[in-house]
Amino acid sequence: MEKRYNKACRDWLTAISVISAVIIHIAFSLLSGGIVLKTLFGLNMYLSVSVIAALVAVYTIAGGLTAVVVTESIQTVVLVLGAIVITSVSWIKLGGWSSLEHVLHNSHGMEKLSMLRPANNPDGMPWFAIFLGYPVLGIWYWCADQTIVQRVLGAKNENNARVGALFCGFIKILPVFIFVLPGLLAYALMQKGLLHLESVTSISASGKQVVDSKGIYTLMITQLLPTGLIGILVAALLSGLMSQVAGALNSISTLISYDVFKRINPEIPDKKLVNIGRVSGAIALFFSILLLPLLNSYGSLFNGLNDIIAHIAPPISCVFVLGVFWKKASAKSAQLTLWIGSVLGVVVYTINKIFPDTTAGRIPFMMMAFYLFVFCMALQVTLSFVYPVHHTEESSKLYWKSPWEPLKGKAWKGLGNYKILSLILLFIMVILYGFFG
Repeated sequence: MEKRYNKACRDWLTAISVISAVIIHIAFSLLSGGIVLKTLFGLNMYLSVSVIAALVAVYTIAGGLTAVVVTESIQTVVLVLGAIVITSVSWIKLGGWSSLEHVLHNSHGMEKLSMLRPANNPDGMPWFAIFLGYPVLGIWYWCADQTIVQRVLGAKNENNARVGALFCGFIKILPVFIFVLPGLLAYALMQKGLLHLESVTSISASGKQVVDSKGIYTLMITQLLPTGLIGILVAALLSGLMSQVAGALNSISTLISYDVFKRINPEIPDKKLVNIGRVSGAIALFFSILLLPLLNSYGSLFNGLNDIIAHIAPPISCVFVLGVFWKKASAKSAQLTLWIGSVLGVVVYTINKIFPDTTAGRIPFMMMAFYLFVFCMALQVTLSFVYPVHHTEESSKLYWKSPWEPLKGKAWKGLGNYKILSLILLFIMVILYGFFG
């Protein structure tokens, strides 16, 4: 951001990255862990979260990025295997795909099998919102979020970085089958009386029975698995959230140490920077815990997480995309777009939460992300003509002269070629959308 635009853009991105890491990567992950332990053992959620936070802090703040990478590699395997176990057991218990379709058909829930929902879908996720809104969130998350980008920057070379990111893309296919599908299986099992949700149900003010979906996955573990496997699956869930928190803590420590203190005092010793990073991580954990009551008010962790991202991501995604693809994107335009877009996102989010019944409040958050993104694009393009770009020797190398430019780099041979892997991943996604559409 600084090399393509200016220092103000870098500083703003640093601030947003720290805030988003605290809210999105740490607070929501800690909330997930608290829900797991509360559902399983009836423990106080905030006490549970505090214990989890302390355990993550010990190895992350002390061990740095190396500790994060090593533990994440182990935790990923445990998490994926654990999720496959619960999916397989649920599948067998229900009786397979035909039984799932039969239950959904009888309960008028066949639309739950479709990823592409109609415009009047009550969950606020119509098909066009997915295609228009998700790229805005994805560009920020995968290309500009420090918690993710730092892993790419830690690679040996450019090809390792590319293939590593693509490997994450392939891994991202799995949650459809090991996290989303179990939700459908849970619904079908409940309809057949094979899963009991009493511990996650409550009575609303209107007298209706309300199911808290946040605890259903944990109930599936306790009610469907043999005792010996319960501990393994709980370890898998907790390891996943600990992995997320650990990466975010390391990201915050790096940002505060190098993007703030190192720039203020370039002569500061490395040992002091390490200590500053550790203190920053501890403070971030503290503020994350304070946010839990607010975040727990969402009916779904997925909706809560993406709702917040939808109001943070648009200006950053806009500035990032135009900076890479458009040589006329100027530093001043990017700076003002980041400031105005971020403030607008906060204002819109606040108004929608205070007045949810207004026209704006009823707009699905994915579509709101798209609208904010379009506004930011129009704003930056206009401002780039008002404040024309003045490229430095460095900035002139940081935009693509053609969309095909990144495909000209050297690549590994065979299946390890990032171009081949990209095509395979794209093909798989098209097939999946075609099947589940």
